[in-house]
Amino acid sequence: MGRNPQSIGHLRPVDLAREHGLSTQAIRNYEEAGALPASARTPSGYRAYTALHAGALRAFLALLPGHGHRTATAIMRAVNEDAAEEAFRLIDESHAQLLDDRRTLLAVENALRDLAPTAASEPRAGSDPAVVSGPGGTFIGPLAGKLGIRPATLRAWERAGLVRPRRDPVTGYRVYDEADVRDARLAHQLRRGGYLLEQIAPLITQVRAAGGLEPLEAALGDWRGRLSARGRAMLTGAAELEAYLRERG
Repeated sequence: MGRNPQSIGHLRPVDLAREHGLSTQAIRNYEEAGALPASARTPSGYRAYTALHAGALRAFLALLPGHGHRTATAIMRAVNEDAAEEAFRLIDESHAQLLDDRRTLLAVENALRDLAPTAASEPRAGSDPAVVSGPGGTFIGPLAGKLGIRPATLRAWERAGLVRPRRDPVTGYRVYDEADVRDARLAHQLRRGGYLLEQIAPLITQVRAAGGLEPLEAALGDWRGRLSARGRAMLTGAAELEAYLRERG
């Protein structure tokens, strides 16, 4: 009769899985992806994990909320391949992205302060689109370039109702007035914040209606909360990863 693997310090996939409410297949998948170091095999061919694997799993699961599955996997794979500097670079990139997202949120909040007077000055439905912005306006190419997106993206936003450019009566080109540019900027910032077009459309509608900014303010509050949660999750992930690095020696 063979000995229980746990009696010699070995852990089965189910032992790791049960602690975190995972499936044994998930444990095998994590190992194959490199998030866990390669396991030893028993004489019977079964995977035999150790306390080091348990520490790796704790670190990986702690990294997930702050960094996402792809980056967390890449971080752990780098550590398990003794490429700690690459892991630190990936972590730095995540922190830089979080900082960039915070700056984007601040930009949206700053834009919000100017929305009410701009929305109030917009024409009512049914007014002549040719006099929406007075003289001038901007075309799709320059606006797309200024936002760092493709003209096709602006056309998709138009189909979704996020922007409403008028057409030049002579050339037929789209012409974006000041309010359209504002809506495009706001849509771009909210898209960067992770919002879908169908979520943004009602916010833009409320902005246009003047005095309907509450949904946008609620969305920004939710966005701010998610950024804070990511920041805290990164701290937790860093602590677990440091513990794992110490275990690896």
